[in-house]
Amino acid sequence: MATTTPDVRRGGRSILERSPSARRADPLFKAILATLAGLILALIAFFFVYLINKAWPALSHQGFFSFLFTNDWNPSKEIFGAWPLVVGTLVTAAIALVIGVPIAVATALFITELAPRRVRSPLVILVELLAAVPSVVYGLWGIFVLIPKLKPAEQWFSDSFSFLPFVGGNVAGPNYFIAGLILAIMILPIVSAISREVISTVPPDLKEASLALGATRWEMIRMAVLPYSRAGITGAAMLGLGRAIGETIAVTLVIGNSPTIGKAIFDQGYTLAAVIANEFGEAANDKVHAGALFAAGLVLFVLTLLINFAARGLVRRAEQKGTKVKAVPGGAA
Repeated sequence: MATTTPDVRRGGRSILERSPSARRADPLFKAILATLAGLILALIAFFFVYLINKAWPALSHQGFFSFLFTNDWNPSKEIFGAWPLVVGTLVTAAIALVIGVPIAVATALFITELAPRRVRSPLVILVELLAAVPSVVYGLWGIFVLIPKLKPAEQWFSDSFSFLPFVGGNVAGPNYFIAGLILAIMILPIVSAISREVISTVPPDLKEASLALGATRWEMIRMAVLPYSRAGITGAAMLGLGRAIGETIAVTLVIGNSPTIGKAIFDQGYTLAAVIANEFGEAANDKVHAGALFAAGLVLFVLTLLINFAARGLVRRAEQKGTKVKAVPGGAA
């Protein structure tokens, strides 16, 4: 005669033996979580509608496509073309990614895979301390240290590699590159922390199998650790990109605040966040000017949403590729 074994995970009773009152908490808990998730979506929709409402005076005056793609920002003549601001935002964020992400991932790999155990905790603390520095301090450091110290090196690079696109000409003091460099330093702790947590989840058996089959430490990292962690590292880079796009004070101090599209990475520029910070005070009594700044915030908001959607797609693709990477040299799983 078969006997049933009670499920000790549910207090020694099967789920059918539980009283109806004991199961009421489950749908209640599910409803609470669904409500909170719905409130987040409603909050995003509220922000979107609010920005459109505030930006409408400028959009009706200028036109959305004219506002977005016109290369002229002149509040005194009520001309608001945000294309130089969009370009400045994208250029500085791209420079930050190109410089910051490889360094952040390399830092995470060193701390997780190569550093002696006794120095891992101090290194983690030192890297995470970068996130505690206020953005205005980064900006002042950029003005008084980076701009004067790096200008000779920037001019040499501009003269030596003028054949490259977006390089050449005289180097301005504040410029795209300095802003991107500071943003790279600011996103480094975020990307490094997430990458470090993702890399630490790689199964030890996978790494030991690679080493047992004769792979070097670098080959083990390249063929086992990085493919397994690809999705998480991609997500970390996209979070860093969102952080770089929204940064205001540090970029405002070092980019030059010139509402024109620079011809090289060492030219002055402007960003969407910087123009809002600089001009919002003087635009308080001008509905069109204030509306243009709200429109800039709307473009920044939409740009961030698009980046998040693109990041989700990249993470899914990386996850699909990561699931296919199950073999290491020699065919071991």
